[in-house]
Amino acid sequence: MKNIRSMSLTERYKYQNEQKQKKFNGKTDKIVEDLKREFDIRSCVGIDKYKTTLQDNNKDDFLQHLKEELMDAALYIQKLQSNDSKR
Repeated sequence: MKNIRSMSLTERYKYQNEQKQKKFNGKTDKIVEDLKREFDIRSCVGIDKYKTTLQDNNKDDFLQHLKEELMDAALYIQKLQSNDSKR
């Protein structure tokens, strides 16, 4: 058994995925895998745009950002509901 604590994050991720694959006979959940890919893409876009990682960014007001994102989500819900009521 490998010492997981001595591995880099990338090595740990690969190792854990290999173990999961063995445990579930190679089955994966496409929905989860698709979302993980989207997170990876979003991370790359964010690093390119902001020149930092979320882990290293200690300057932003993340609660304010979250509140604004949730407000946007509520607006999207309202828009979709108003479209449904017009049908």
